[in-house]
Amino acid sequence: MSEQQPPPQKKQQHEQSLMDHLVELRDRLLHMVLAILIVFVALFAFSEEIFTIAAQPLLALMPEGTSMIATGVTSPFLVPFKLVLLLSVLLTIPYLLHQIWAFIAPGLYLHEKRLATPLLISSVILFYCGIAFAYFVIFPILFGFFIGIAPAGVAVMTDISQYLDFIIAIFLAFGIAFEVPVATFLIIAAGITSADKLAAKRPYIIIGAFFIGMLLTPPDIISQSLLAIPIWLLFEIGLIASRLFLKEKEKEEVIMENDEFTLIEEKPVDFSGDIPPDDHDEEGNPLSDEELENLFDEAEAEEDENNQKDEFDELDKADKNDKSDKADKSDKSDKSDKSDKNDKNDKNDKNDKNDKNDKNDKSD
Repeated sequence: MSEQQPPPQKKQQHEQSLMDHLVELRDRLLHMVLAILIVFVALFAFSEEIFTIAAQPLLALMPEGTSMIATGVTSPFLVPFKLVLLLSVLLTIPYLLHQIWAFIAPGLYLHEKRLATPLLISSVILFYCGIAFAYFVIFPILFGFFIGIAPAGVAVMTDISQYLDFIIAIFLAFGIAFEVPVATFLIIAAGITSADKLAAKRPYIIIGAFFIGMLLTPPDIISQSLLAIPIWLLFEIGLIASRLFLKEKEKEEVIMENDEFTLIEEKPVDFSGDIPPDDHDEEGNPLSDEELENLFDEAEAEEDENNQKDEFDELDKADKNDKSDKADKSDKSDKSDKSDKNDKNDKNDKNDKNDKNDKNDKSD
């Protein structure tokens, strides 16, 4: 058998809905790209100043008479270009998230929207905080350490391409690392695990923080430690925030339950004109335990009697059906006997007629 195809009208509606979503997705992606391009065009005129600001943590610590160098032919152009493009994306993150949110929000429930909105806002703020922490705190410590341990007679002249790759890696590493409180909160709020279980696994989380620091930072113990320690501290902040959230949620649930019980208790029970409940007598007075047991026994006895009556009724119906079947069979047999007799009589009559005709023929 061929599969049943959906009605043409429903199929057309489904295709229209899908096309509407695709058109909306295309429009929002175009808006996101245009926003990045507009910011990029506005900032590219200040690309030299932007690169100077980005390189300031290193330039401030370099010895006098030294400077950064460009070893590639296209580096003087590509490095500021990449930096301005990255800055354009970073500055438009709120608008990009707004477009993404506007696309997915209609498909979310109200409680999901209430939970997602503060999480998105806090995620953006924490990401910017991670970048600012890397620029103002980590870079001076890191560059001061590297320049300070340079051997005597070695001139520190960093290539601008390598410097850009280094700071981008550090910015992204600390920006993502500062999302740890949000990730911790989501894991606990979603019920995947509890705050107590995560707190019990703190040693493993600290080791994991150092492992993440090793993956996301350049291969040196200083960068790894400078990232791992903030990850650990941010995990503790997320743990505290999730516990506070769960306490507030439990309080709200208790308040709602108490409000429901209060409404139930405050609502007067009026039996006038209505049938009293089973645990009250006709006058509305509550029954004792013995009276309730007697009522239950009587109800069970009535139920047993009704069940027995139903069984007897079924047996009677079955007997009647058997008798009617037997009567039908006997009627059918009588009819068949009568038909056989009629057939025999017809044959005899035919034979008699044939004999008479033969005799008449012979006499003639």
